[in-house]
Amino acid sequence: MITEAQFQKEIDRIIENAIREDVGDGDHSSLACIPKSAKGKAKLLVKEDGIIAGIDFAMQVFARIDGNLELEIGITDGSPVKYGDIAFYVSGSSRSILKAERIVLNAMQRMSAIATKTNAFVKLLDGTRTQILDTRKTTPGIRAIEKWAVKIGGGENHRFALYDMIMLKDNHIDFAGGITKAIQKTKQYLEDTGRNLKIIVEARNLHEIKEILEFEDVYRILIDNFNYEDTRKAVEMIGNTCLTESSGGIDETTIRKYAECGVDYISSGALTHSVYNLDLSLKAV
Repeated sequence: MITEAQFQKEIDRIIENAIREDVGDGDHSSLACIPKSAKGKAKLLVKEDGIIAGIDFAMQVFARIDGNLELEIGITDGSPVKYGDIAFYVSGSSRSILKAERIVLNAMQRMSAIATKTNAFVKLLDGTRTQILDTRKTTPGIRAIEKWAVKIGGGENHRFALYDMIMLKDNHIDFAGGITKAIQKTKQYLEDTGRNLKIIVEARNLHEIKEILEFEDVYRILIDNFNYEDTRKAVEMIGNTCLTESSGGIDETTIRKYAECGVDYISSGALTHSVYNLDLSLKAV
C-alpha cells in the first residue's frame, strides 16, 4: 500500500490541478465586482442527510488558495449530518472564498456521497467478520479523495494503483497461460526486481482455488462471481492459508449473504462509481 507521504502528494496534485482547471488566470467574475479589500464570511450548509466527508480536504484547499482564511469547524469528517446542519464557517477575503467555493463543493459533495454509501454497506456487515473494500473503479485524476472518502465512511482501501500490489486477474492469467504459470512468473519477477509486493490471485471456480493453494505467499484469493454455496466451499478450502475476498456484482441486497459465507473482505466498485453527490451549499452569511 502507498505511504501517508505518497498519499498526501496525490492530494496536493489534485488540489493543484483543480485550481489550474477552475481558476486559470483569475476569477474574473469576482475581480470585476468585488474590491480586493472586501471581507466576508460563508457557511457550508448541509441540504441532505448522510455522512459528511471532505472537511479536511476543504481546509487544505482554502489554505492553498489563501493562507489567511479562517475556518470554524462545527462537524468533523465521518459524522452523520442532516438537512440544515452547518459543517463549517470560513471567513476572510471575499474573493478568496469565492475562488475556492466550487473546488470545495465539488470535492465534498462527491466525497460525502461515497462516505454515505460506504457507511450503509458497513452497517449491512455489522456482526460479521467481513470488511468492505473499494476498487480501482474511480474517477481518473481524483482517486485519492475517493478512496479517502471510503475510509471516512468506515470502509477499507484495496490497492491504490497498479504499482503498490500485484493482482492477477482473469486476463493476466489467460495471457500468461494459466494460474500456475502466472504465479510462477510473478514470483520470479519479484525476485528478479527485488520488489516486496503482496500477491492477490483471482479464482473463477473451485478448481482454480485448489490450484492457487499449491503456492505459498499468496496474500489473498479473490473469489470472483461465485454463488453462495461455492463461496462457502471456497472459504472452507482456503481455511487460514490466506485471506479471502468476494467480488462481482455484489450489492446491498446480496452483501450480507456473502459475508455470512465467511469471507474476510468484499470489494465493491459501486462505492465509488455509482453514487449521487450529497447536496451541500456554500452560502454567504
